[in-house]
Amino acid sequence: MSHPDQLHRYLFENHAVRGELVNVSNTWREMVAGHDYPQPVQQLLGELLVATSLLTATLKFDGDITVQLQGDGALNLAVINGNNRQEMRGVARTQGDIAPGSSLKEMVGNGYLVITITPQQGERYQGVVGLEGDTLAECLEDYFMRSEQLPTRLFIRTGEHQGQSGAGGLLLQVLPAQDGNIEDFNHLATLSETIKTEELITLPANEVLWRLYHQEEVTVYEPQNVNFKCSCSRERCGEVLKTLPQAEVDQILVEDGQIDMHCDYCGNHYVYDAVDIAAIRNDSTDGSAQVH
Repeated sequence: MSHPDQLHRYLFENHAVRGELVNVSNTWREMVAGHDYPQPVQQLLGELLVATSLLTATLKFDGDITVQLQGDGALNLAVINGNNRQEMRGVARTQGDIAPGSSLKEMVGNGYLVITITPQQGERYQGVVGLEGDTLAECLEDYFMRSEQLPTRLFIRTGEHQGQSGAGGLLLQVLPAQDGNIEDFNHLATLSETIKTEELITLPANEVLWRLYHQEEVTVYEPQNVNFKCSCSRERCGEVLKTLPQAEVDQILVEDGQIDMHCDYCGNHYVYDAVDIAAIRNDSTDGSAQVH
């Protein structure tokens, strides 16, 4: 599993159906490293990562997409944020014990799936669906039928190979504004369903596609690399500190001698002492003087 994480788009020449194949194994491992997530939460984050990458690839513009699960169960939040460059990050929050082998419903309880699309140019869009399916893939297929009325199937696989965890998936979708034959789509979905976890996370994409669709004519486009990238930085955390009441910041400095800003996504710590805070405030004052 040494090959880089990549997303491949493909098109069936004789059917009005498009597909995507992704392997996010390295990205998933990097994302959960440093977090003490229970195994079912790690697995769900892997599934969410696969789904978000596949959904991000459906965007026709520059922007971000956030896929999150919220509920009243022991897992009250799981979220993946990605963009059109396939830069991914994610985090989960728990408020109780999660037993090994817990299902989606057992972890999240009464909850819903929220998909937020934020283009760099244009209107922000948000879609919400209840968690009516037993799996994340079923919930997302339900979302597509409600929001876009496009027959869509997702096949998400997570597992282990030679002691390393791996995650990947496939998306099939009828092309919009095409008179696609639903029987053709169902036939291709049946073929896709046979994909094994080990094949998906260990084999090159072209070999996986040949195994699945060797009797079909498939055009495969140039792949796009997928990677873990957190957008946090010392500068961004400094901007957040500027928005806090000065008295509150000063009180923390008196009590602790420093302020430790922690990023939930990547685990980085940004530490500021009194000198750092004075410099941040000075920059802020200089900036406002320049504006006026």
